[in-house]
Amino acid sequence: MTRNTSQIFTGTLTGLTLALLLSGCGGGEQPKKPAAGTAPPPPEVEVIIVKSAPVTLTNELPGRLHAYRTAQVRARVEGIVEKRLFTEGSDVKAGQALYQIYVGNYSSDYEAARADAALARENLERAKLLLEAKVVSKQEYEQAVAKQKQAEAALSRAKENRDNTRVPAPISGRIGRTLVTEGALVGRGEATLLATIEQTDKLYVNFTQSESDIMRLQKAVKSGALKRAESTRIELVLEDGSLYPLPGKLLFTDLAADPSTGSVTMRAEIPNPEHELLPGMFVTIRFPEALAENAISVPQRAVTMSPQGQFVMVVDAEGKVGPRPVKVGSMAGSDFIIESGLQGGEQVIVNGLQKARPGSVVKPVPLASPSPAPAAAEQKQG
Repeated sequence: MTRNTSQIFTGTLTGLTLALLLSGCGGGEQPKKPAAGTAPPPPEVEVIIVKSAPVTLTNELPGRLHAYRTAQVRARVEGIVEKRLFTEGSDVKAGQALYQIYVGNYSSDYEAARADAALARENLERAKLLLEAKVVSKQEYEQAVAKQKQAEAALSRAKENRDNTRVPAPISGRIGRTLVTEGALVGRGEATLLATIEQTDKLYVNFTQSESDIMRLQKAVKSGALKRAESTRIELVLEDGSLYPLPGKLLFTDLAADPSTGSVTMRAEIPNPEHELLPGMFVTIRFPEALAENAISVPQRAVTMSPQGQFVMVVDAEGKVGPRPVKVGSMAGSDFIIESGLQGGEQVIVNGLQKARPGSVVKPVPLASPSPAPAAAEQKQG
């Protein structure tokens, strides 16, 4: 073997060795492609096996939030506002001073009234001694009693006026913007409105239900088809569709329907410790309406609406997908109650509908349970 031939042979071996090393140090084994003619595995879809069970029928109605309590801060005496003693939009306590009205004249009136009351008490004591000594008549003594009572009443009014120059908060809550500024004359001829306080650590929710819905429910309960729900628990659905984490309670239903709207007003109470909800917000109220002994329910996302009607996608024993026409009725929380179209035992697709074409074959797997909310999980662990 010549020298050139030996060099070429050695270089070839080196190149092959380097190629083997590079292939061994690569990103692992390459995924194997399915052999030609082999069908890909069927796609997985999440399903539920529907069955009849007792369910609580719920109703969802629009409502509006209102402050639990609202109080107006008003001037009770006439005078010039010297100082505002609170920060707008802050929380205040009942009895906390909010405004200072010029107190000068009221302090003078109080001191004069206190002196008059002291003199009247002394005169009454003197008249009492003179009456016992029969120096004055009973009528003169009674006049002294009347003057003493008048002086005490005048002192009480003067003290109240002096104290009212420091305007207090009538309730605890969150105070809004001030309606007067320093230097304003208030209380002349009327109790001037200075600010408004709202208690919002809990809120009222006012909503209405049509009398036709109420009559329908009463007939169903009377016939035995449904049982009246005893729970007063309500849930709040926010504008983005999420559920407010704290439940509320139904307080009352009006005794009469509004003749102009044909609806009945209802009121609920909802906790608001973090002040996340604001008075005036529009929300959706979900509340229990009745109990059904045997009903089939499916998640809303399992039902498809089309011009031809409502239907769900069902997987048969061979894994084949087919549409099933259904008729939905009331709600059970966030689920639809199926009035007709399902008998029980069917595998209904909930997640993966985009993979499930009619006639195609899929692999059904049980619907995964939703993970618990963080707060609930922590409570459970504790």
